[in-house]
Amino acid sequence: MEQLKFDYPSAKRRVDKKAHVGVAGSGDMEILMQPSDTGAAHVSVQTSVNGFSQSWKAVMDRFFSRYDGAVRIHINDAGATPGTVLLRLQQAAEVIDQ
Repeated sequence: MEQLKFDYPSAKRRVDKKAHVGVAGSGDMEILMQPSDTGAAHVSVQTSVNGFSQSWKAVMDRFFSRYDGAVRIHINDAGATPGTVLLRLQQAAEVIDQ
């Protein structure tokens, strides 16, 4: 089990809602997204697969290159692929931005 943290200080937009998408189960993941108190975005990942921190960083960098919300994200991963990670992040962002 590995725990990763990423910070994105350039978040520009205040977020007021919370979101919970996905289910932590075999080969999937869940994302909890909530407003950040600091005006920046913070991500913590708890994953059952060790050694993929660079892949996680690449996916998070890609997401935050398009998303400007100041959010706190907690991810519980059970071996999801990078495509699934990006899909779940986009789903959570849609819930928050509605």
